Amino acid sequence: MTGHRVVPAGVRPLAVVGTTASGKSSLAMELARRRGDVELVSVDSMQVYRGMDIGTAKPTVAEQAEVRHHVIDVVDPSEPFEVHSFQAAVRDALADVEARGRKAVLVGGTGMYLRAVIDGFEIPGRFPEVAEALAQIPDTESETRRLHARLTEIDPVAAAKMEPTNRRRIVRALEVCEGSGRPFSSFGPGFEAHPETPVRLFGLWLPRPVVAQRIEARYHQQMAEGFLDEVSRLLDGAPISHTAAQALGYRELLTHLRAVRRGESHPTVGDALDEAIRRTRQFARRQRVWFRKDPRIAWVGADSDPMVALAALEAEAASLWDS
Repeated sequence: MTGHRVVPAGVRPLAVVGTTASGKSSLAMELARRRGDVELVSVDSMQVYRGMDIGTAKPTVAEQAEVRHHVIDVVDPSEPFEVHSFQAAVRDALADVEARGRKAVLVGGTGMYLRAVIDGFEIPGRFPEVAEALAQIPDTESETRRLHARLTEIDPVAAAKMEPTNRRRIVRALEVCEGSGRPFSSFGPGFEAHPETPVRLFGLWLPRPVVAQRIEARYHQQMAEGFLDEVSRLLDGAPISHTAAQALGYRELLTHLRAVRRGESHPTVGDALDEAIRRTRQFARRQRVWFRKDPRIAWVGADSDPMVALAALEAEAASLWDS
């Protein structure tokens, strides 16, 4: 699964990683302001979608005017956007930044996308008919666990590396297994290997209770900024792709709004928000586990304010680019 170059030869990007709501984007933005030669490349699987701005914590118009950002607003939510498309977009962005004599900072928390970039994973192909059949299975926890059991029979190695409730990963593995006739885990060494990479990895680490509080506070702020109206506009547009519809926060509010429009019983907005907060906290815990396995990441901790890590990040950037 490795060997597919994404980072152009000679390019040495810096990556700022961490859990959702840890403040890594603000930290990277401040580094860009201070240095003046930095452009930011998003490593977020949902910021690629146009119109999904508030709920993805996309950089504001003012921030994008101040510092150039890449790999955001790439496609409409109705369009598919797979990992290989993301790799190509990042490859082009890094080459563009390098050609103009600028420095690239990758920032985001989508672990699989980050590894696809820094380690050049060659991603297995797509099998639409298999994917469509799997998509017909009800999206409930019990059915997802049954799918996980099915994957365990076909590819126990892959199944052991996945949460039994992580539907998207399970379905993708089943799609590859059944479509290719090969175990999903057979596509190279996978995510357990951590080869040498030209990308310098800087990790921001906040205590779990602090991240949990920041997640809740961010959702309430997003609702005040019009998150529900943003989701309603998505429903009024072209049919949303399955991937975009699974975005944290969007999934719960879409469920609420669709039920309201059909006149069915539905969770209240408050219930939907509580579920989004719960699932996002679970996601942050999985991110911690994911990133903690990578020995290449240099971690800097902060008690509550991520900006206390700025001096360490500036020093890391200077050692990479100025020495």
